[in-house]
Parts: sequence; C-alpha cells; structure tokens
Amino acid sequence: MFRFARRMIRRFLIMVLLFASIYFIYHSSLVQRFFYPIPHSEYVFQYSTMNGLDPYLVAAVIRVESGFLIEAESGPGARGLMQLMPETAKWAAGKMQIEYSPEMLFEPEYNIRMGSWYLRELITKFDGNLVAALAAYNGGQGNVSAWMKEGIWDGEYNSLDQVPFSETRDYVRRVLNNYQRYTNIYADNSGW
Repeated sequence: MFRFARRMIRRFLIMVLLFASIYFIYHSSLVQRFFYPIPHSEYVFQYSTMNGLDPYLVAAVIRVESGFLIEAESGPGARGLMQLMPETAKWAAGKMQIEYSPEMLFEPEYNIRMGSWYLRELITKFDGNLVAALAAYNGGQGNVSAWMKEGIWDGEYNSLDQVPFSETRDYVRRVLNNYQRYTNIYADNSGW
C-alpha cells in the first residue's frame, strides 16, 4: 500500500512538472515570437510609423495576407507581402508620387511602404473605423461603402456577420486576432 501511494505521488508530481513546463513554454515570449515573427521588421516599423499605424497591425495584415511570403500572388492577381492589386498599387503610386511597375510589388520595402500607405488611406476614408477599413482592404472600398450606405452593414465588429462576403468576414477576424497576438507578444516587452 505504501509503495502504491509513493508511486501515485511521484506520478502526480511528474504531471504537475509536465503541465508547468508546457505552460511556461507556451507563454514564453521567445517561443511565441518564434510562431509570430515579424520578418522585414525594419520596413514594417518604418512605414507603419510614417503612416501613423501600429506596426503590429501592419504585421498582422502581412501575416494574414501573405504569410510573409515575398513572392505571394493571389488568383485575382494581388501581389507581394501586403497583397496589393496592380490597379490599386498604380493608383496609390500616383497619389504617393513614386514610381510604379507591377514587378516592384514583390520588393518587400516597396510593398510594405505602399500597403501601409493604402491601409492608412482606408482608415481615414472610413473615419478611423479599423474594422471597416480592414473589410475594405480585403473586399474593396467600393463594396464596403455600398454596404454601409445601403444599411447592409454598419461597419461594426459586432455586426460583422452581416458582411455579404464570408472571406471578408473571416479576414477581418483573422487580422484582428493576429493584431492582438502581436500586441500581446511584442508591445509589453522592451526590445527585439
């Protein structure tokens, strides 16, 4: 009986240590940063700051849009890290007064510079409404404006299920979830 009790106590202690180790590893900043990296962080921070955006928001958009794959290209033709459509990028380049060619969208610095500027434009267009701006980034600003004008969607997170495009609903949720994760992992910790 005494041996049985010792064995049970030993198993219990092993389980406690195992769970404590798993908890520590999961909540370790280094481990979390491994799963939520910020490649091209110099450009993410430079251009998000230049455009008055939180760099963790830009990182979240990139993670959801391209998974940080420089050469990412969608079926409809969106290109690069922030998945910009060539037509949108050409318009943005004109507004930004910078040179443009579709091939440049695969250059990390150029793509992040332009994508950050465009995201800021959308946030401004939708009066600071980040949820509506993210929906427009994915579903098109014309669509989002029409939904809001016609009363289909009020632009709020709580009514996101009213957005007609399931991809856009999912996109907004994923970006905001990733944004929260990046903020929790990096913002409270000093330095890289």
